Amino acid sequence: MSLVLVQDLHKDYETAAGAITVLKQVNFMMDAGDFVAIMGPSGSGKSTFMNILGCLDKPTSGQYMLDGHHVAELDGNALARIRNQTIGFVFQGFNLLSRTTLLDNVALPLVYSGVSKRERQSRAKALLEKVGLGQHIHALPNQISGGQQQRVAIARALVNRPRLILADEPTGNLDSVTSKEIMALFSALNTEGISIVLVTHESDIAAHASRQIRFLDGRIVHDERSQSTLSVTQTEEVS
Repeated sequence: MSLVLVQDLHKDYETAAGAITVLKQVNFMMDAGDFVAIMGPSGSGKSTFMNILGCLDKPTSGQYMLDGHHVAELDGNALARIRNQTIGFVFQGFNLLSRTTLLDNVALPLVYSGVSKRERQSRAKALLEKVGLGQHIHALPNQISGGQQQRVAIARALVNRPRLILADEPTGNLDSVTSKEIMALFSALNTEGISIVLVTHESDIAAHASRQIRFLDGRIVHDERSQSTLSVTQTEEVS
């Protein structure tokens, strides 16, 4: 069974000037363990598509199944649970709480899952160590670099042990060297079996994925698997 199945997805937005169509009969299937990069110019529909995959927006018509669930049939509580437990989000702007330690930033999603404080701190500490920040668990976000902040955001996305990570321009605010380090981390996570969908404007970033998709005018116009993707070792050597 596919982890993600999208059939004839259509999305309109109502404006004062009338309806604007953003997605047009999009079909997409993704198996567990896939690493997909989504590209396309601004306004092509890729961000709207990502929001629908993340259960942050609803299609006007069409079907979206996530991990065997018909998303359209889920109520608000069920959608909140699936966002919290099945999906991990990584954003371009990190979205960390500025006055909260790295440990508590990473542990925050577990608060909404009803996990005990001891377990929250244990899992958050282990993940900060996993992304190379174990020595900074009590630091505040403004005390570390942008690349380190994105590592914290990735650790936070992982803390609920999701099956799918959605990353929206995760290297957009980073320099080229740091971007390669972050992509090496994503590649390593994918080798552990975590499924990843990543939106990017940069072809060298997309090259780390095993599959590249391109949107244009609300449609998928290109969908191709890479013959050979960059391995973690190759990525580290480049950086």
